[in-house]
This record gives sequence, structure tokens and C-alpha cells, in this order.
Amino acid sequence: MKHGFTLVLISGLIYSSFQAKAQKYYQKPANIGASFLLINPDARSAAAGDATTAMTPDANALFSNAAKIAFAGNWGVSANYSPWMWELNNSKSNMAYVAGYKNFNDVEGVGVSLKYFNYGSVTFRDDNGTVLQDYNPKEFAVDAAYARKLGKKISLALSVRYIRSQLGEGNFNGLQQKPANAVAGDISFYYQNSKDILDFGNRYCVGVSITNLGTKLQYTDDNTRKTFLPMNLRIGGGYTFVHTLDHEFTVGVDINKLLVPTPPRYALDSNGIETNQIIKGKDPDRGVVSALFGSFGDAPGGFQEELREFTIGSGLEYAYRQVFFVRTGYFYEHPNKGIRQHFAAGIGVRVANLALDITYLLPTGPTLVQKRSLQFSLVYNMGAKRDMNIQQ
Repeated sequence: MKHGFTLVLISGLIYSSFQAKAQKYYQKPANIGASFLLINPDARSAAAGDATTAMTPDANALFSNAAKIAFAGNWGVSANYSPWMWELNNSKSNMAYVAGYKNFNDVEGVGVSLKYFNYGSVTFRDDNGTVLQDYNPKEFAVDAAYARKLGKKISLALSVRYIRSQLGEGNFNGLQQKPANAVAGDISFYYQNSKDILDFGNRYCVGVSITNLGTKLQYTDDNTRKTFLPMNLRIGGGYTFVHTLDHEFTVGVDINKLLVPTPPRYALDSNGIETNQIIKGKDPDRGVVSALFGSFGDAPGGFQEELREFTIGSGLEYAYRQVFFVRTGYFYEHPNKGIRQHFAAGIGVRVANLALDITYLLPTGPTLVQKRSLQFSLVYNMGAKRDMNIQQ
């Protein structure tokens, strides 16, 4: 089995070359490893189209913007679970995420989390279809974060992460497969305040985070073949209105952009097969810093292709007496850049400080999102105030 194909297949079909369109428009999604790091484990914000920034802070904020935990409360924990790729391998694949945080003196806080992705049993075959072995690929990441308020309304956070990606073993096409390890970090900013628009004392927030900045992954014994982590820029915001004792509405939008090289356009030989000669775009084989700063201007399709590399998630949450919640949202990614597109719907119930959230993803069009995708979250948040204790 080709090494690149193996990584794409067992990474949950998160990214795909979508070859027909790619060859026509010379546009392809970025080549990344450990793409499980991009999957939102939080059922609450997943139901709102992955608009994570708008949601009031809790332990699951460690996934997308760790700076939010400084406003979350005294302490909190979460447990999240999702069956994955039911359609492909009989529900044997799953994702789990646990997180916790503790704040001190209403100024600073720390958090830890663990994300685990199990892909079930995968059969490896050679180019002739002969079965070589059965393997259980899995990936996990362990995080630690430190958040600090810079005022009553602003916070910053730094996170460190260890990643291990075990996608295969054995010798394929003369290359010895092996688990890949990486170390990465996040930096995040969060601001929240209140405003008297449409109603009184409505919360609004803005967040920016750059995640998975770190070393490359090496899946084989060939030192020249390394894969970027999914370095990602997230910019989001939200607004809460009505905000009465009985009713509350929150709307949110998150925009994401991978900070990795865009595949260039290669010359074709007489058989229509790509060669190593780049005719448009930039060489993707470069350092992490160069990739980071060059990711906004290296697309061979120019500005139009750069715009297509942005994903948008938007959603709405309705709360009744802060006990019962209904959410819906939509996530969009361009067909040439991964084709993740889906509606989402979910409900939640909160009793005192304990909340249970359930989300169902509804794929649209020829998307790569699997049918019957469910997510479950159980969150305990101690000491969080309903109005987030925003002070003017």
C-alpha cells in the first residue's frame, strides 16, 4: 500500500485529494499528518457548526482556545466520546477526549487534556491486493496549558502538546513504517465583554488561536519524508442576546486556515502523470517557520485558491432557563480543499453544575463527513457564573 494513501485512509478520511477536481483545477488540500488534532471533540460546539469561540468557557475550551479557561470558573472537567466511521468498519473506530482545568485567585489557571483516536482494524495489502497484515492504527495527544488574565476582560494562554501517531508498521515499497512523534505548542487570545444591543448586558466575545505549532512527523525510516502537523489559525466570535431568566440565544462564527504549504502544480509527463518539476507554486519541502509565514501566499491558484483554504463554521444555541439547550449549525470547506461539509444539530441538559450534550452531524452533498456521526459530552463546571461575571 502506498505510504501517502495509507495515511489519508486511516486518518478518518479527514482530508482527500479529490483527484478529479484537483487535476482539473490544479488545486489540492494540504498534505498533513495527525489530522485527528483538527477534529472538535466537544459535542456542544460541534452542534453549533464548530463555532467553538462563542460558547461559554468550560474544560473543553482547551481544544480550541485555552485562554478561555481563565473565565470558566473555579475548576472543571469533561469527558467526550464519539463513534467514528460507522459506515466503514462496523463502529470499531472511536474518538475520546478528557480535559480538566483549575483556576487560582481569579487571575490564572492551568489545564490538561488527553485526546485518543482509535481507527479499529485496518488491513494492509500490497499493490496486487495480497493481504500483508491486520493492524490497529491509533493516535493520541497529551496537552498542558497555562492561562492568565491580562485584565478583567482579556486573557492569554500557552499550551504544550506531545503527539504520537501510530498508523502502520512493516516494510512497504522499500520503506520501514514506524510510529511518528512530535512536540507542538499553541498560543491563544480571548476577549469577552457585555453590550446593550437588542437587550441589556449581552455577552460578546472574540478569540484568536494558533495551534499545533511544532515539529514534523516522520512515519518511515527515510529522513527526507516528513509530514507537517496541522498548524492552524482560528479566529472566532460570538454574541449572546435576549439574555433573560427564561431565554437566551447565542450566535457564533469561527474561521480556520491551515498554516502549512499548499501543494504546487507539477508538470505532467507524456502519460499525464505528475513529475517532480514545479511549474507553479512553491516547493512544499521547507521548514516549519517558512511554511507558517508562507502559507498565505503560496497557492498556485493565487488569491482565489488561498480563499478556498479557509473553512467556516457558524451556529446558534438556544437556552431555556439554562437547563435545556437546542443547537444547530453548519460547517463548510471547499470541495478542492477537503470537502468537509455538514449541518449539525444537538441538544443539552444541565443540572446544577453538570451538563450532558449530544450532537448529530448531517453530511451534505459529496462530503467526506460520515453518516450517523454522533458525539457525546459530559461536563462539570464548578463556580462558573451564569453571566460570566463580566465587569465594565
